[in-house]
Amino acid sequence: MQRIKTAIVGASGYTGQELLRLLLVHPQVDLVAATSRQEAGRPLSAVFPRFRKLPGAELPFIAPDPDAIAATGARVAFLALPHGVAAEIATALLARGLKVIDLSADFRLRDSAIYEEFYGHPHPAPALLEEAVYGLPELRADEIRAARLIASPGCYPTGILLPLLPLLKAGLIDPATIVANSMSGVSGAGKKADVSLLFCECNESVRAYGIPKHRHLSEIEQELSLAAGEQVVITFIPHLIPVNAGIVTTTTAKLRPGVDPATVGSALTAAYADAAFVRLLGEGGCADSKNVTRTNFIDIGWTHDARTGRILLSSAEDNLGKGAGSQAVQSFNLIFGLPETAGLQTA
Repeated sequence: MQRIKTAIVGASGYTGQELLRLLLVHPQVDLVAATSRQEAGRPLSAVFPRFRKLPGAELPFIAPDPDAIAATGARVAFLALPHGVAAEIATALLARGLKVIDLSADFRLRDSAIYEEFYGHPHPAPALLEEAVYGLPELRADEIRAARLIASPGCYPTGILLPLLPLLKAGLIDPATIVANSMSGVSGAGKKADVSLLFCECNESVRAYGIPKHRHLSEIEQELSLAAGEQVVITFIPHLIPVNAGIVTTTTAKLRPGVDPATVGSALTAAYADAAFVRLLGEGGCADSKNVTRTNFIDIGWTHDARTGRILLSSAEDNLGKGAGSQAVQSFNLIFGLPETAGLQTA
C-alpha cells in the first residue's frame, strides 16, 4: 500500500510531539508537513533531538499556512492546536480537500450554544458541527471510517466515557448519581508558561481545579446523554498530580433497583471483548497509570460496594496517548482502511 502523506499542524507542543513520535515510525505514513510558528525553518531533529536518525526527522517545521500544507500533497492533517484556533485552519484545509483529525475541542460539541457557554466565545465554524464525528473508535468506528472531519475526544472524557457508556446503554445505573474524580499529569495543561504549572508549584502537591464546571464536562454530558436517552448531568472533579503524563479516574454511580451487580462485568465484556486497546481488569481490578503511559491502552476495572449500592469504576490512560495523540492515530487508521493497531502496538 502506498504511504499516506500526512501533516501535523501544531507539532511543537506536548501532543504534537506525541504525534511526531508515533507518525515518524508509522508504517503507512509519509510525514510531509509539521507546523510551528515558533520553530519554522528548524528541522524536527533540532527541536526534538530524541528523533535524530529516524526517517523523516530532518523535515523542517513550516508556518501553519493552509496553502503551504496543501501544496505538500498531504491527504490528512492532525490539528494539535488550542480551541478557537483549530476551527479556522480546519475549515481551510477541508476546503482544500484534506481530511482533518482535530485534537482541540472545536468540533466535539453538537450545539454551538453549549460551546459558547463552556469556552467563552462564539463557535468559529458552527456549520461544521453537524458533520464532525466524535472520534471514540471503540464506539463509532463505522462513522469514523466515512468521515472527513474527526473531533478527537478530550483526555478526561475518554477515561470517563468508555467505562460508563455500556452501563448507561444497558440501563444498569442511575445517571443522576454519577460522580467522576480524575487525577491528571501536568502535561495535560499543555506546553505554556504558567506559574501554577512550574515544578516547584506542582511537585509534592495534589490539588483539585476547574470545579465545578470544567470545560470537558460539556462533551462528557453530551455523550452520556446520548447513551442514556435522557439529559445527564454529573459531578466531575479533576485533580492535578505531580507526574508528567497519565490519568486515573474513579467514577461512581448507583445501580438501578433490582440490577444484579454481575451484569456490570457482562456489559463491559460485551462492549470491549474485541476492542484492541481496552483492557478489562475484571471485578476488583484497580487501574494504574504506570501500566498505560506511552501506550494507546485504557485499563478498566470495577467493584460493587454492597454497603452503598454503588458501582466503582476505575480507569487509567495516558493523557497524551489514548487521551490525545494515539487515539487520533487510531482514527487515522480507521479512515484509511488500515489495521486499527497500525503504528500503535507499543507496551
